[in-house]
Order: sequence, then C-alpha cells, then structure tokens
Amino acid sequence: MRILVIEDDESIAEGLFVGLRLTGLTPELVGSCADAREALAQGGFAAMLLDIMLPDGSGLDLLRDLRAAGDRTPVLLLTALDQVQERVAGLDAGADDYLGKPFDLDEVTARLRAIVRRAEGRAGARLEWNGLAVDPAKMTGLYAGRQIAFSPREFAILRALLERPGTILSKTTLEERLYGWQEGVESNAIEVHVHKLRAKLGSGFIETLRGAGYRLAGSGA
Repeated sequence: MRILVIEDDESIAEGLFVGLRLTGLTPELVGSCADAREALAQGGFAAMLLDIMLPDGSGLDLLRDLRAAGDRTPVLLLTALDQVQERVAGLDAGADDYLGKPFDLDEVTARLRAIVRRAEGRAGARLEWNGLAVDPAKMTGLYAGRQIAFSPREFAILRALLERPGTILSKTTLEERLYGWQEGVESNAIEVHVHKLRAKLGSGFIETLRGAGYRLAGSGA
C-alpha cells in the first residue's frame, strides 16, 4: 500500500519511512500542505499520515479542504498527546483516527491497517484466496498447512493482488506499490518477486497475461 506521510520534522519522517518500508508499505514523504496537495493530485494512496503543524499551514485545514472536495482517503492524524481539543477538531474535520506524539511504530502501522480495512469494508484483518490466509501484521501466510514468510516487497505485490482478486494488474501498477516517486525502478523487479512468490505458493497461484500483467488464479473458493 502507498502511504502519504505529511510530516515536516525530518527525523520523524525518516523514521516513519524506514519503519513503514519494513512492514511492506510504500511511504511517500512530503513536508508541507502544498507538496501534499501536489502528491494527492496524482492519486493512488491507500491512506495518509498527517501532522497538524506544517510550515505553510494547518494539517486540519488541509484535511477539511480534502473532505469538502470529496476525497475519502483514510487519514491517521498525528497530534500532541496532551492536546485534547486538537484531537477532537481533527476527528470533526474528517480524520479517521489519531495518534499522539511520541508514538510507537508498531501502533502506527496497526492503526494504518485498521483505517484502510474499514475503508475497504473488511471486518477481519486476514486476506484470503484459494486456501491462502495472509496476516498483514506479520507478513506471513498459511497455505496447505505451511506457514510462509514473505519479504516486504513480496508481500507488497501479493497484497496488491489479494486486494483486487481476479483483476489483472499491470507491471506499472505493481511497480507503484514497490517504489516511491523518488526511487529508481529496477527493470525486472516485478518478475523476480513474482518468481519468488510462485516458489512459495506454487507456479499456478499467480497468472501472467502477456502484455497485460498479473492476476491471482482461480475463483478464491
């Protein structure tokens, strides 16, 4: 999942970037309201992690504008722990959840997964297809009685396919799940990671459609 991190404190932003990457998420970092608007105009984000105090305005004003424009991207708001009114104002402005600073990275990722799950209309955390049950929190799967661990990039591709079962996802779409806009794209990265997933799940679990992309095989039953 691509996560837009709107945070002007460089140390916090870098810590979030590294931590989110290790959990299979693809964070994009911006440090101002203006940069956030530019990034959001490109679309493709599963959620936002939004600080309130930004150098060119309030994160709350940005949030209100987004909601007024019909943007429903889930938002996890970062607030000062002791500022109750900030948290109330954030929720009233359209935030889906809030987290006080300082925060624990495990809680950040858990809350991000929760708001995305609610936005997708899923009650349970597990993702399932054709006998595979995936735990997003651990990046593991249970398949044919075996416990399988996935690397962050393997998991990012698998999750993208599990979120839209039966849909053909192009190589470009999958690359967007692996790389931020400031990163160079390795030409054969998708093929390499799909090969590794097939080694773990079976050669027929993921189909290749020449010239179109990839999709999960079967009906999901």
